[in-house]
Amino acid sequence: MPRTSPAIALDALLDGNRRFVSGTPEHPNQDAARRTELAPGQDPFAVILGCSDSRLAAEIIFDRGLGDLFVVRTAGHVLGPEVLGSVEYGTSVLGARLVVVLGHDSCGAVAAARAAVEDGFAAGGFVRDVVERVTPSILAARSAGLTADSDIIDEHIRHTADLLLDRSRVLSEQVAAGEVAVVGLGYELAGGRARLVATHGAVAQEGTPA
Repeated sequence: MPRTSPAIALDALLDGNRRFVSGTPEHPNQDAARRTELAPGQDPFAVILGCSDSRLAAEIIFDRGLGDLFVVRTAGHVLGPEVLGSVEYGTSVLGARLVVVLGHDSCGAVAAARAAVEDGFAAGGFVRDVVERVTPSILAARSAGLTADSDIIDEHIRHTADLLLDRSRVLSEQVAAGEVAVVGLGYELAGGRARLVATHGAVAQEGTPA
């Protein structure tokens, strides 16, 4: 896909997701010619910050191919310096116009953080670090009176999108200038649908949920 606007980039992702849900994927940019074309360099149109869950493969659920998406994945899509640097690299160096926080239902990281808050369950090893990074979202959801799993997942997606802009001056300036947009999408494991949860930037009125 040639360099485009954040809104068009979001529409391309949601169109691909509709094809995936309907069982009519096109599998674009997945042949030998595309592989050869990309050998000198990459030009992704979107950065996907997604959960590491094995059921959340971005290129599959958005029906995209080689070179389309710059994907960063951590359990519970939690943020650290290396994640922020990777996202900034995707927009500042590679020129991606859209950043997507991709969460999903039945997220183990969110469930573990909720168990820690509600039941005092303590995770071991470095899993504890993941849980601690998700915990602010759980507390924010509780403060807002949210109790349903789906509402808490959405709150965590929104919280991650907000954190990206709070912590990255590079990204916040790009969004303010209209060069990049940040959105949050919630993925439904059973149905395969990605729905719009949060928007920051030029897609707020142009982009529409699948």
